[in-house]
Amino acid sequence: MKNWRESYKAKVCTPDEAIQKIKNAKRISFGHICSESTVLTEALLRNKKLFKKLEIAHLLSLGKSEYAREENSEYFRHNALFIGPKTREAANSSYGDYTPTFFFETAKLFEKDGELALDAMLLQVSSPDEHGYCSYGLSCDYTKSATENAKIVIAQINKFVPRTFGNCFIHIDDIDYIIEEDTPIPEVQPPVVGEVEKKIGEFCASLIKDGDTLQLGIGAIPVAVLNFLKDKKDLGIHSEMISDGIVDLINLGVITNKKKNLNPNKSIATFLMGSKKLYDYANNNPAIELHPVDYVNNPIIIAQNDNMVSINSAIQIDLMGQVNAEYVNSKQFSGAGGQVDFVRGATMSKGGKSIIALPSTTAKGTISRIVFTFDEGVPVTTSRNDVDYIVTEYGIAHLRGKTLRERAKLLIEIAHPNFREELRKKALEKFGTL
Repeated sequence: MKNWRESYKAKVCTPDEAIQKIKNAKRISFGHICSESTVLTEALLRNKKLFKKLEIAHLLSLGKSEYAREENSEYFRHNALFIGPKTREAANSSYGDYTPTFFFETAKLFEKDGELALDAMLLQVSSPDEHGYCSYGLSCDYTKSATENAKIVIAQINKFVPRTFGNCFIHIDDIDYIIEEDTPIPEVQPPVVGEVEKKIGEFCASLIKDGDTLQLGIGAIPVAVLNFLKDKKDLGIHSEMISDGIVDLINLGVITNKKKNLNPNKSIATFLMGSKKLYDYANNNPAIELHPVDYVNNPIIIAQNDNMVSINSAIQIDLMGQVNAEYVNSKQFSGAGGQVDFVRGATMSKGGKSIIALPSTTAKGTISRIVFTFDEGVPVTTSRNDVDYIVTEYGIAHLRGKTLRERAKLLIEIAHPNFREELRKKALEKFGTL
């Protein structure tokens, strides 16, 4: 039998040597979020003159994202499938791009015959076990598919990457070049929860019953929701991400996963994002499993969880119930991400609910997030046909099965009081009566 330790030694090189191996690449990708190897990204920048308009296709990055800056546009072209703060300018410019996609379909895009087939994949993984298997550790999502299908795989072996379980492993034999460097994992501290978020969190928590399985998105509202679940029993997790707050509820005995009919006794996710507390908890813990995004976020799989409740955020909602969760001031702000994946999966679930939660205003209360209609050019993230519950700090609007008039009336009732009269006037002009 082949000795993986011998082949391991032969693959070890410096970051700059590894980048030299992909100088003819036309399209590459990085590990998602915390699986991005900043060691390799920095080497890519140091050797940028090897490339001409190298396409870098990926989702969210916690790194510096210098490849997406205008001064590097001669060498790199960033193609964002989800936009973060440091790639937003590029994605909305002439020197970058944005590709609309549902999160669960990103794995398919990176397959060998996919629309975004890769010449190379750069990522970081855990130290190998005695059998030569490394864990993807922090992000399985599209990272696994991209790695398995790329022509060249360059991996940083990093002892700080947790060894997570699930369908989340790669063998040393499937890595072409190895970088041995131990660098701390980026930490994302929980956001500050204000009074508005607390009220929204309390309303959302009121829709959650003992034994429900939850999906929670990113931001202050999901954190606020978790704070109001401490009196619940036997909750489960099937979510694209796991954060520090979920660890707290596991430790309190609130999340047990005992009532789940799919993957019982396990919290299922496709990536981790939080602090060292989360990473340490997930390390070698069989109660948490990471699986590829085309499993975790697949609406058909999500729907197999009975009593599935998804909670996601939005930027705007119009009076028909259409949701904009990705567009601000005529520019792409983020992306669809996994919102629609879970909206559809949860509403197909037996006893399931989909919740879209948002503050009623923005810009210090001067702009209503509930609007009569979207501005020209604003994309619809979640359609009016998919929407279920809408929550603001003023209450809950259950839109599923409601007429357009009923929806308008319910949404006006949970809009900020300063904007209700104007919204009601426009709705009456359209419908005649409410």
